[in-house]
Amino acid sequence: MNKTKEELLKKITDVLSQEQFDYFPKELYEPIKYTMSLGGKRIRPLMTLLSCDMFGGQIEDAVYPAVGLEIFHNFTLIHDDILDNASLRRGVATVFKKWDINRAILSGDTMFALSYDYFFKTKESFILPVLQIFNKTAIEVCQGQQYDMNFETQKEVSIDDYLEMIRLKTAVLLGACVKIGAVIGKASDEEATLIYNFAENLGIAFQLKDDILDVYSDQDVFGKKTGGDIVTNKKTYLYLKALELSDNKQKEALEYWFGLTDTDADVKINSVKGIYNGLSIKQVTESEINKYYQKALNNIDYIKVDNVKKDIFLEFAHNLMNREK
Repeated sequence: MNKTKEELLKKITDVLSQEQFDYFPKELYEPIKYTMSLGGKRIRPLMTLLSCDMFGGQIEDAVYPAVGLEIFHNFTLIHDDILDNASLRRGVATVFKKWDINRAILSGDTMFALSYDYFFKTKESFILPVLQIFNKTAIEVCQGQQYDMNFETQKEVSIDDYLEMIRLKTAVLLGACVKIGAVIGKASDEEATLIYNFAENLGIAFQLKDDILDVYSDQDVFGKKTGGDIVTNKKTYLYLKALELSDNKQKEALEYWFGLTDTDADVKINSVKGIYNGLSIKQVTESEINKYYQKALNNIDYIKVDNVKKDIFLEFAHNLMNREK
C-alpha cells in the first residue's frame, strides 16, 4: 500500500528534528539552525520519497539522501538571497539580513558540506549513482545561478535563454530528487529518465508560477515582498514576454523602468504591472505554465506502474501548480 504524503513528510521531519545543529562555534551554526527551522514545503525530499515509493523501493533507504537534498536546497537559498539582495524569505528576515553577508556565506558553505553527511548514510549499493546524480545537479544549479547573474547586465536575453536558466537553477534539482528516489526504488533506466523529465518540466512550470506570484500574489501569503523582481530589474519570463509583445511605446516604457535602480518602488511596480496587464502577460505566462505542466504529465503517463501509484504524484503536481505561495 502506498504511503501518504503525510506519512512520508513525517519521516523527513523526524530525521531533521534529530539534527539540532547545536555545534560550535555557535556563530556558524545559528544561521543554519534558523534556516532549517523555517520549515518550508519540503517539496524536494518529499518528491524523493514519493518516487522511491512509486517504484516499490524501501522508503528507509531514501530518507537520508532526501534530507541531504533538502539541506542542499536550503544552502542554495541562503546564497541566492545574498545575490538577489532579498530581505525576506518565508516571511522572515533572510540570513544575511539577520546577521551579515560573511556569516551567511560561511554557514551556507557548511550546509553544503553537511548535506554530504546524509548522502554518505545512503545504503552502500546506491551511494555511487546517487552521488553522481547529486554532483552533476549541484554543478548545474551553480551554472544556472551564474546565467541568472549574467542576465542582470546582459542587454539582450531571449526567452529560450531564460527558460534554460530556470531549468538549470530550479528544475534540475527537482529532477535529481525524483531520479535519486527512482534509483533507490530500482526503477529501470528508462523509467528513471521519464520521472526525471516529469520533474524537470514541472520545475520549469513551478518557476514560471513563481514569476507570476512575485508580481501578483498577496505578500502576506507569498512570504516575501511582492514586486521584488520588478524593483531589482530581473529579466523574468513576464518581462521578456512583455518586451516581445509590446509596441514601441510600451517597449520604451518597460526599458525605462527596468533601467532605473533608485526610484520609488511602489510607483515602479504599479507602472510595470500596468503594462503587463495591458498585454495580458499574466494569462500568457499561465498558458506557458500549462504547456510545461502537460509535458510533465505526458512523461509520467509513460511510466509502467499502476495508476494508483501515480495518483499521489499527479495530485502533488496539481497542488504545486495551483499554489498561492
